[in-house]
Amino acid sequence: MSDKPTMAMIEKSHKLKLKKTETQEKNPLPSKNMIEQEEQAGEL
Repeated sequence: MSDKPTMAMIEKSHKLKLKKTETQEKNPLPSKNMIEQEEQAGEL
């Protein structure tokens, strides 16, 4: 059983190995104005 890591050891090792990253939206939701413009364009 001494070979298995404890939860404290796992949590500590993950924090040391992970890097901070900035997330960016690849597919942002359309704004209300964009939706209205598309609806008006569809009516033409």
